[in-house]
Amino acid sequence: MPSLLRRRRVRLDRVDAAVADLELPPAVWKTCPWQPRSLVETGLRQWLRCCGPAMRDGKAIGMPSRAVDEAWHGLILCTARYSEFCMTAYGTFLHHNPVDGAPEGLLAVSGPMDEQLRRTVIAWSLVAKPGEQCLLWDVDTKVGVEHPWGLPLSRVAEIQAAVANLSEPRTTTWASA
Repeated sequence: MPSLLRRRRVRLDRVDAAVADLELPPAVWKTCPWQPRSLVETGLRQWLRCCGPAMRDGKAIGMPSRAVDEAWHGLILCTARYSEFCMTAYGTFLHHNPVDGAPEGLLAVSGPMDEQLRRTVIAWSLVAKPGEQCLLWDVDTKVGVEHPWGLPLSRVAEIQAAVANLSEPRTTTWASA
């Protein structure tokens, strides 16, 4: 979860390029056994793209997938690669702050998990390519995670409809959708 408290200059095209260029070594998958791995990898790349608007706007987003979260943990453990990726993509290090491990004061700023997941859907609306489907909402079910996290597709559709009803979705603020 991004933990910035102020607005940053993060270019989403730079995030897209860094995510596309990111090589994921075998170590990323050591604690992420779910198959097909390609679905989890796509979800991880989509998550990292969603982090761009969150980093730019200083808002925490929620992780909707246990499988993607495990892959992200594996990437984080590749510290040099992860640090270099973060600097290239976001211009700063993207910290992972689990709900029970965030620095004091962050939770009050971040809001409850349902609010963070709402912001994840909004972030996706800002980074999705035309016609691209997001795997984050139900990838856990697709890869057979025993206790999937996910986000009900009805809730995703509700948030997306609110975003679509705004006159300029590319300038969406977190509070307006």
